[in-house]
Amino acid sequence: MAILIRLWKPHGVLSQFTDAENRPTLKSLLKLADVYPVGRLDRDSEGLLLLTDSGTLQATISRPGSGFPKTYQVLVEGVPEQAAIDQLTCGVELRDGPARALAARRIETPDLPARTVHPRAGRKCCWLEIDLDEGRNRQVRRMCAAIGVPVLRLVRTRIGPWTLTGLSPGSWRSETLHAPVSDPKRPSRPTSTRPHDRPRGTRPSAPRPGKPRASRTPRGS
Repeated sequence: MAILIRLWKPHGVLSQFTDAENRPTLKSLLKLADVYPVGRLDRDSEGLLLLTDSGTLQATISRPGSGFPKTYQVLVEGVPEQAAIDQLTCGVELRDGPARALAARRIETPDLPARTVHPRAGRKCCWLEIDLDEGRNRQVRRMCAAIGVPVLRLVRTRIGPWTLTGLSPGSWRSETLHAPVSDPKRPSRPTSTRPHDRPRGTRPSAPRPGKPRASRTPRGS
């Protein structure tokens, strides 16, 4: 069994429990021991953060291409053309290599708690929704910058089947998983049909055509 916690990480809080500079951390929100974040959200980002006491579960969900995509709602400065939005799914070049979204679309203003942001004077803003199957450092921000629209606000709303439903900034919910979360894209290894009463690499003998099977009577009997 494993504990899994859904937390709405507020803006300005670090995705860790300690900080040498005494900045706000998860310790101010959670009074639980032996749980660790599954991935991270940077200090300026908000939204869904998972925590667990299972290293296996942590590694499974965090692995790129694991089958647990992440959804982000992003307020950007500027109104990108559809061709620029499509570029996010075609791929953009970042310093640490190419990056590609699973999906990207423009959306209406989502129903989120209000937070003041400061676009440059005279600049319009719009919301994008972006799905990723990996989570490199500040990846969404860098991808949006690559198409010319800097991020003003970023909220992660989903990781795989888990969402922000029922949460508000700073709140959390815990559940117990009674079985490991498997990778939906990775087929399970078939169970061996090899009998266990004979050595590996052998096969039962069978009489050859036209040749009688040798007697198994012990010699000297």
